[in-house]
Amino acid sequence: MIKIYRTTATIKAEQFDGSDEMIDKYELIDTGTMLGTHHSPEVYLTGSGKLDVGDWIATGVNGEHWAIANDVFKKTYAKLPVIPGNVAYVIKQAKNGGYKLGWVFHAAYSGIWRVPVGDWIRTHADMFSRAWLDGYVVEGKHD
Repeated sequence: MIKIYRTTATIKAEQFDGSDEMIDKYELIDTGTMLGTHHSPEVYLTGSGKLDVGDWIATGVNGEHWAIANDVFKKTYAKLPVIPGNVAYVIKQAKNGGYKLGWVFHAAYSGIWRVPVGDWIRTHADMFSRAWLDGYVVEGKHD
């Protein structure tokens, strides 16, 4: 019987723009160089096959890279939510204290958190939940 799964891993990815800088950065194989004809429109990522402009290069925890076609990437991945530093602090402290997501919402609606934090959690409940479950990027500390 087929079962349905979801991924819980986060990845780092960069969209390939065809530049020489990215070709060098990811040590892409240029078929033109291999054939002695200098640059060609075809480049390959070792172990992943042909890479087209607009495709994504993902980087794993061990530094390995793999290609993901743009249409597949858009259907599969979403950016992590960007949240304020004081809200990130609440997530970190609550998780370290063994609190559950429901308790954090209770605290936000009961006025236990400082007003700016509680207000942000209440007005961004879906984003806060995603950040709690999947991870987040702190505002001003991302690319």
